[in-house]
Amino acid sequence: MLVLRVLLLLSVANGAPVVTGWLLGRWRDAPLDRGGAWRDGRPLFGTSKTIRGIAAALACTSAVAPVLGFEMATGFLAAAAAMAGDLFSSFVKRRLGLAPHAEAPGIDQVPEALLPMLLLRSALGLSVPDILVVLVAFTILDLVLSRLLSLIGASGRPR
Repeated sequence: MLVLRVLLLLSVANGAPVVTGWLLGRWRDAPLDRGGAWRDGRPLFGTSKTIRGIAAALACTSAVAPVLGFEMATGFLAAAAAMAGDLFSSFVKRRLGLAPHAEAPGIDQVPEALLPMLLLRSALGLSVPDILVVLVAFTILDLVLSRLLSLIGASGRPR
């Protein structure tokens, strides 16, 4: 049951920015990097990483955490770590010359799922097998949902 609850928590953290973008469109979607570039001249994160998206992840995950049996603070930390992982993967993708929403299986899923689990491993009592199960399930779920959301126009994905 813990594995499913953690999977749901991570799904909320990573899905909240997408759903918020779908609901609000371009309203208040300022890029986190403000259009800034890295030394290589490429965007730091790209236009799809927004302040609004990070705020949505933090707020929604904090709110949903108690429903899943976690403390609000656990939800906040999970969302913060998931967003840090997501920003890391976007940074790597920009260095590789990939556009926002370009598909990069593994790069897109692993940091945003693994980082929160490593951060909260002790607090949640996650074992290594638990982490591996959630990581595989999250990757599959993300790949499937990304394609479905793309089909209904709720996302610029598949990545």
